[in-house]
Amino acid sequence: MKNIHQALVKFNLHSSIKVSSPIALSALQSSYPSSAGSFRPELIEPVFKPMLDFLRQTGSYLMVNAYPFFAYESNSDVISLDYALFRENPGVVDSGNGLKYFNLFDAQIDAVFAALSALKYDDVKMVVTETGWPSKGDENEVGASVENAAAYNGNLVRRILTGGGTPLKPQADLTVYLFALFNENEKDGPTSERNYGLFYPDQQKVYDIPFTVEGLKNYKAPSRSPVSGGQQVSAPVRGGVSKSTTGNTWCVANPDAGKEKLQAALDFACGEGGADCRPIQPDATCYSPNTLVAHSSFAFNSYYQKKGRGMGDCYFGGAAFVVTQEPKFGVCEFPTGY
Repeated sequence: MKNIHQALVKFNLHSSIKVSSPIALSALQSSYPSSAGSFRPELIEPVFKPMLDFLRQTGSYLMVNAYPFFAYESNSDVISLDYALFRENPGVVDSGNGLKYFNLFDAQIDAVFAALSALKYDDVKMVVTETGWPSKGDENEVGASVENAAAYNGNLVRRILTGGGTPLKPQADLTVYLFALFNENEKDGPTSERNYGLFYPDQQKVYDIPFTVEGLKNYKAPSRSPVSGGQQVSAPVRGGVSKSTTGNTWCVANPDAGKEKLQAALDFACGEGGADCRPIQPDATCYSPNTLVAHSSFAFNSYYQKKGRGMGDCYFGGAAFVVTQEPKFGVCEFPTGY
């Protein structure tokens, strides 16, 4: 980032072209309640402080990719679909500061604002570089449907064009980019990954939503529809993970670390690290799915929990990171303490 900025300075383009890099919400150690938002401690000194200093010095923005769909999909038993889709709902009160939230998007963004504030970078502005909702998903991808995608993106457009800031930052002038223009029909991964687009690859619309204040005048977002991936989920309105998992953290494998690094870390965890790797042996309860990421996640989490979830216990040379939502790999249950 500094090298690119220096090149822009050389050609006197640094005032009109800003340099930044997006972060995912997985960069947060805690995101619920929003007021408790904080960055993962192992990333603060090597990553966030130098990056935020750079953004402050150059007048750039922190880029954030926020997907309420992931939070809803993982916690559909405790997060209301109406709350996730900007529909009318009773709201959720943040127990930390008393602010009331009526949608999950605002709550996620304010968690990042709180994390910035905790490090004394309140002055760094934010832009949401990605958000969206899939129009199709696998059987287990609860909430992925054309109706829900149209409701999320359509209501998001209304929220941004008419809504102002967030409960924590009412004066914040949010800029938001929808992901994505087209369905990526050749992308790997679950079905949802290929179905975030507003258009099919043949340029036909997946659904209609407005993009202007004028277009909003006669627009009505799709009403409720059954949740795909199973039966309709009836859930209370809450702003985050279930009470049973609130405050808990787990350690999972970083799929971007590469096979060699993951295998080396898995060997350490199951060997001298002392992790309980019996459940991931053939025919055991957590052997399926038989993938390196799934087995590594179980082993890393066992090590992390046995060590008391201390800072640095979920690193493995960059092959793992902490999450605040219970991992799901088949029917395997990840322990939270020994």
